[in-house]
Amino acid sequence: MFDIGFSEIFVIAVVALLVLGPERLPKAARFAGLWVRRARAQWHSVKSELETELAAEELKRSLRETEDSMRDARDEIRAGIDEARDRFKQEQDELQRELDRLDSRTPEPQEPDEAATDAAAESPATEPATTDTTAIEPSNVPAEPSPTPAEHGAQRR
Repeated sequence: MFDIGFSEIFVIAVVALLVLGPERLPKAARFAGLWVRRARAQWHSVKSELETELAAEELKRSLRETEDSMRDARDEIRAGIDEARDRFKQEQDELQRELDRLDSRTPEPQEPDEAATDAAAESPATEPATTDTTAIEPSNVPAEPSPTPAEHGAQRR
């Protein structure tokens, strides 16, 4: 600490012995030891108090950094949610426009003309051209005429 070597300590001991004498030297040594112990105890007390304060400051700083990082993460998450919501809204708008465009391209089914329906109803079904009077089997029965496009639209409704 003070960079005192063995030779300097020996010189100090010899001077103390000469000044104090052999009777008072042990008492003085105990007194000096007591002060050294008190100084060391005080030094350790101050050192531990400083370490405690530094640890508390470090903990506060760590908490602030953690709080800041949590705040940043929260902001990033909110930004991501907002971005996803905007993208979802854009996709929804695009799909709605596409549906509207498809609806505008698809023509509305028109009402069938009454004259066309009456003519189709009055047309005779085609009979098989046979002169045989035997029983007609189901495979020989003519099929019903297929509906016209106008009749097909009316059936859909």
